[in-house]
Amino acid sequence: MPETLEGRTELVSIRGLELFVRRVGAGTPVVVLHGGPGADHEYLRPGFDALADGRELVYYDQRGGGRSPVPRDVPVGWTEQVADLEALRERWGLERMTVVGYSWGGLLALLYAVQHPGRLTRLALVSSAPSWRAARQRFEARFAQRNLDPLFQEERRRLRESGLREHDPAAFQQRIFELSVAPYFFDPAKSRDLTPFRVTGRTQQEVWQSLGDYDLRPSLPRLREVPSLVLHGEDDPIPLEAARTTAELIGGEFHPVPRCGHVPYVEAPKEFRAVIGGFLA
Repeated sequence: MPETLEGRTELVSIRGLELFVRRVGAGTPVVVLHGGPGADHEYLRPGFDALADGRELVYYDQRGGGRSPVPRDVPVGWTEQVADLEALRERWGLERMTVVGYSWGGLLALLYAVQHPGRLTRLALVSSAPSWRAARQRFEARFAQRNLDPLFQEERRRLRESGLREHDPAAFQQRIFELSVAPYFFDPAKSRDLTPFRVTGRTQQEVWQSLGDYDLRPSLPRLREVPSLVLHGEDDPIPLEAARTTAELIGGEFHPVPRCGHVPYVEAPKEFRAVIGGFLA
């Protein structure tokens, strides 16, 4: 496993495929689940790396995203994602594990916990995707509305007419990315501080299709024995009420973050580190 300033990386073979894994820090392992679906763990860094203080963060790119690509005929739905996490737990020799899930990774953590009771030591959900479909539909509508903000529309028009695409393609792509994620932020200017990422569309689509009209709420009270925390920005397009409901159902501490959108490790890094780091300690 190569050792670099960026952590220790390896390809782990499980269930007939290889998943890219990165370890940062030293101490008790904490498994970090990225969002998407179909993204990779890189966009959580460097913000999440601040949690590697006295513990080891174990990131991995979920199947069908980042450096864990799979052929198109390999399924990538939610049951496969849950089974991969269980296989990794066994591979790592962890009887139980602490998990931090961000965005879709929060929902993945809940799906895993419901399917594999007793395997979690602690659970932290950061800006978690809603635990039922109707709340996700409210998020989709809210995000679409924000995306139509005249300020964003004007910025996109100016960018198209700037000639930047021809003169500096890399800078053009960076600005396109910033404008695509700006609606997630309380302060859209903070979007420039988010590590750029791409989403594999096939994986994203298949995961959500596999979930169908999902609703985990009846199952969530089973998780009350697991110490848990839910951290959520008050201006996150994912409804704050949905996060509060999830926290109540799992018996977890609920921590709303004012003047913060979907990316607290960028918009509120000190509070993010203090709250999540304190909980993990």
